[in-house]
Amino acid sequence: MTVLRKTALVAGIFYLITFISIPTLFLYGNLRTDQGFITSSGSSTGVLWGAFLEVIVALAGIGTAVTLFPVVKRQNEGMALGFAAVRTLEAAMIFTGVLSLLTLVHLRQGVGTATGLDHASLVTTGASLVSVYNGTLLLGQTLMPCMSAILLGTLMYRSRLVPRAIPLMGLIGAPLLITSTIAAFFGVIPQLSAWSAIATLPVALWEFSLGLWLTFQG
Repeated sequence: MTVLRKTALVAGIFYLITFISIPTLFLYGNLRTDQGFITSSGSSTGVLWGAFLEVIVALAGIGTAVTLFPVVKRQNEGMALGFAAVRTLEAAMIFTGVLSLLTLVHLRQGVGTATGLDHASLVTTGASLVSVYNGTLLLGQTLMPCMSAILLGTLMYRSRLVPRAIPLMGLIGAPLLITSTIAAFFGVIPQLSAWSAIATLPVALWEFSLGLWLTFQG
């Protein structure tokens, strides 16, 4: 196996690992929309597992940038550096969101054992932590992949390192998802909506297809 093939394999595996956070859609339940989650009853295990998966995703995202940078910088070092920076920023935002969830869970666990707590203050604090997570999700895991698709997609498309149809999905999908993100940012559409789900699909397919191709083809 050549050095370049090993690089492609590692990068492809990292890209596929970034999809392990999909179960958070179910693990978090109504966390992202329930302003009173901090005072509700029930286990927080699902939230903790979801946060753990997001940590893995953040690290895998950095792994994709570190692994591919030596290859794509031969095409355009500036864009390659931008890709690495975007991936690192995305990971930082994910970690910020995870920190807000861990804080929320910690406070929620303390509610059951503490007395004399102000219910209204707890609800406000919990809603603030949920809002922080939603904000980092919008910018970190929605907007940053668009920037990554534009930068890496352009490099892959021009260099023909992979079939052009793969980066083309990212280059077409990125403007759609950016539009959706801006609309959600200004409250034109809900952050969770049919439009946002549709707009996310092409970029998700680009990253998944790239991961499969790098893993099995190189």
